[in-house]
Amino acid sequence: MKKIILTLLLFCGLLASSFAAVGCDLNDPDRDILRIGAFYGTAPGPRLTYKTEYLSLTKLGGEKTLRAVEERLGDKFSGLYETIDVPYTLYTLYQGDQIIGYIHGINQKGKYGGLQVFLAYDTAGSIKHFYYQKLTSRQAAELRSPEFAAQFSGLSLQDFLNYAVQTGSGGSSKVQAIKNPSPEDAADFQATLRAVKKNLILMDIFVFNKSQSISKGD
Repeated sequence: MKKIILTLLLFCGLLASSFAAVGCDLNDPDRDILRIGAFYGTAPGPRLTYKTEYLSLTKLGGEKTLRAVEERLGDKFSGLYETIDVPYTLYTLYQGDQIIGYIHGINQKGKYGGLQVFLAYDTAGSIKHFYYQKLTSRQAAELRSPEFAAQFSGLSLQDFLNYAVQTGSGGSSKVQAIKNPSPEDAADFQATLRAVKKNLILMDIFVFNKSQSISKGD
């Protein structure tokens, strides 16, 4: 009987963990942040350091904040990647005592599997660097190219405000100019742009304009 109970407890624990909220951390922060730091063009001086914080929509207003994010995204959250208690990892970058930027990644469902899209930001909220930490796609090589990543440099939430994630249309002229490297397969390209917009919205709440961002959902 004890063996049966123990087996059931282990099974329930594994089952619960399989339905746990899925976060998105850098695989190797020390290595990855040093590499991404090159995109900031920092002057010689104190070495680059970082601070790690763990945030969630549950902690930052709960359902009210989730509804605000969905309204601004123009789409509903769904699946393990988008539950209200998903942990979001924020990396704040320092050179000496000065904050020079932030790194934040999210999970996004793609056509063939999950995508992990990371954005590095300057202190004003513009994108310094875009990259996939994880990408399961038949067009992975094209999407991972430096030329594709470079198209996001300098963009901000303002550029994506009118981008419709469900149709893949709209946005600023800079967003509309982003080229899909494999036009015959638009699914993962559109999933990527949805991930970027979601990342920008979350960072607006987490860092750049918290109270105003949440109130927009009222």
